[in-house]
Amino acid sequence: MSEDVPLGLLFGLLIVLLVLSAFFSSTETALMSLNRYRLRHRARSGHHAARLTEKLLERPDRLIGLILLGNNAVNLAAAALVTVIAIRIGGEAAIFAGTMMLTVVVLIFAEVTPKTIAARYPSKVALPAALIYYPLLKVAYPLVWVVSMLANGLLRLLGFGGQLDQDNALSEAELRTLVTESKHMMPRRHQRMLLSILDLGDVTVDDVMVPRQEIVGINLDEPWSTNLELVRNAGYSRLPVFRGDIDKIVGVIHLRSVLSELANGTLDEPVLLAKTQEPYFVPEGTPLNKQLVNFQRLKQRFAFAVDEYGDIQGLVTTEDVIREIVGEFGTDPGPIGPEVSQDRDDAFVIDASANIRQLNRLMSWELPTDGPKTLNGLIIEELEMIPEAGTQLTLAGYPLEILDTTEHAIRRVRIRVPDHGAEIPQLSALGG
Repeated sequence: MSEDVPLGLLFGLLIVLLVLSAFFSSTETALMSLNRYRLRHRARSGHHAARLTEKLLERPDRLIGLILLGNNAVNLAAAALVTVIAIRIGGEAAIFAGTMMLTVVVLIFAEVTPKTIAARYPSKVALPAALIYYPLLKVAYPLVWVVSMLANGLLRLLGFGGQLDQDNALSEAELRTLVTESKHMMPRRHQRMLLSILDLGDVTVDDVMVPRQEIVGINLDEPWSTNLELVRNAGYSRLPVFRGDIDKIVGVIHLRSVLSELANGTLDEPVLLAKTQEPYFVPEGTPLNKQLVNFQRLKQRFAFAVDEYGDIQGLVTTEDVIREIVGEFGTDPGPIGPEVSQDRDDAFVIDASANIRQLNRLMSWELPTDGPKTLNGLIIEELEMIPEAGTQLTLAGYPLEILDTTEHAIRRVRIRVPDHGAEIPQLSALGG
């Protein structure tokens, strides 16, 4: 009966079968290569094809079963058709040649090429295909169900019979990689902010706090005129109040609460103490992500970091935590900002009490942050002594020169940016 069918029609049917084989092959690759988060976003945005695709991928075993059923069916039909064509053209001796030619054609035009295109453009291939597969699965569901049941039974025998792995949640490390690789999809500043949020768990209050020796506050043992002048000229919204030593903390005064008394000349110590709030203490070493939550939960903005003996080691504010995420606000380096001045094109003079993390952020440097928190501590740890002025050394690839020292600490250093180092920042961004 096949002898009555024109060869042209047989070749036409063969081409149709090869096109269908390419369709099944390409859509299988595309559907399995889809970015699930991008698909979920499009589905939540109301994209019809994305919603259908998401439903299909909820049971990948059934979807793969449908695709393989269709692909194998058309490939077997194509093989049978090639056999008929070969016999019609050259007899039984041509069957082997026809089979080899079909194998090459299927491999190139129905497998490699369409799958490569699908891997490069999965959304463009998968979403339109979902409009076909969704109703096709409804029609072929009984057959697909039988195939899936048999396949799942075999999987259970092989020890793979657990629940389908539908957990697409990303770990913190994977999310960090995702943000890093998305640099072409978002502004660099936004990328840095997201990475900073992910790094909050690795940063503690010790890394961003104002050291105790740099805390500015109201010492009630000082003459009241001195404290009054401090209140008038304070560059901060809150000040700690203590007696003689910061460890004898009384509380924290919000300067806005005493503005009217300050303007009327009626501000005195009893009024100040009446409006002083209780101090809030946190253990040193508290991760910033936890501390930010505590600030929000307790409605606090100002905390003192204490060691295991209860001695105050520094203070940290919500601004310090936010600064760690978004960087500096404006050109003022703030209470923990290093004093930076440009000495020449490739060198900067820096206060050795500068916080290393903030210095790295401001200058785009890479000084080590896993040890001492200040530049002074980092240099002393490296030299194991307090150096004299004029001492030169190389620290983490940065040439340093000690400019001024005291008996107990280093005061100022000159740091030269190496040729292979980061881009030299502009002073307008440093407040220098």
